[in-house]
Amino acid sequence: MKNQWQIGEVTITRIMELGDVPFPAEVLFMNYDPDDLAAQEWMRPHHLDDDNNPVLSVHTFVVKTPDKTILVDTCTGNDKPRMGELFNQLQTNYLEAIAQAGAARENVDLVLCTHLHLDHVGWNTHLVDGEWVPTFPNATYLFGRKEWAHWEANKDIEVEEGATGEASPIVNASAVIHDSVIPVVEAGLHQLVETDHQVCPEVRLEATPGHTPGHVSVHIESDGEHAIISGDMLHSPYQMARPDVGVSFDSDGPEAARTRRWFFDKYADQPILFLGTHFATPTGGRLVSHEGSWRFEPQS
Repeated sequence: MKNQWQIGEVTITRIMELGDVPFPAEVLFMNYDPDDLAAQEWMRPHHLDDDNNPVLSVHTFVVKTPDKTILVDTCTGNDKPRMGELFNQLQTNYLEAIAQAGAARENVDLVLCTHLHLDHVGWNTHLVDGEWVPTFPNATYLFGRKEWAHWEANKDIEVEEGATGEASPIVNASAVIHDSVIPVVEAGLHQLVETDHQVCPEVRLEATPGHTPGHVSVHIESDGEHAIISGDMLHSPYQMARPDVGVSFDSDGPEAARTRRWFFDKYADQPILFLGTHFATPTGGRLVSHEGSWRFEPQS
């Protein structure tokens, strides 16, 4: 299956840290009908398993423009103490993998976090002599101004307010901000940006709030071709078919649902590559209308 895409002069490479793994539907989803999920045969076998659990992935997108090397979301990280067993104290070859994709630590220009949850900021830092230090010493880390304000005000809470689902403690807010975000801020490597920030000529942010207050998606355009990296606006193709289904980690579920409907209305049925930040392989495809709702049409 495809893990690299060309959008004009921009190369996008998916680097998987965890996946493809089933995640219990009853833990992930809020306000969903198990029978309805089981009926989504179009999602099988790649995005829905035989036990009717969504299949997910945690990955980074390495975005290479003519002038910049950009990481979009930095996964979970090694050695990070986390509440969820899936994410706790990982040891992966992530740095070697991104280097093979042309993003060696010292050569990364920009680190772009769609939001500041544990599986999107983890490799912002790594452990050196017992201290968390920025992993990418020559990069500027772009954090949303609204997103950072939210987390700076809540940096000492264990569970994010508003995230009420069974899995919400996995977010482990306090530890994440202290070991994966604050060291970058203290090193002076961050830049606070607005939710519509133009990152470079080929890359811009687009506000997609709800999962977190300052959540953004990433729009890539080059030579008339387009791709959009979703972030956690949605976690599974199921939420295209059922945009009102939220996840346990949403800080504002109703706003997240409104965002999905707005986004799907805006971008469906266009020649745009849709890259799901937690979509299992195949990760890229098109957002298409289907019987009054939407579906994901994978690109092989």
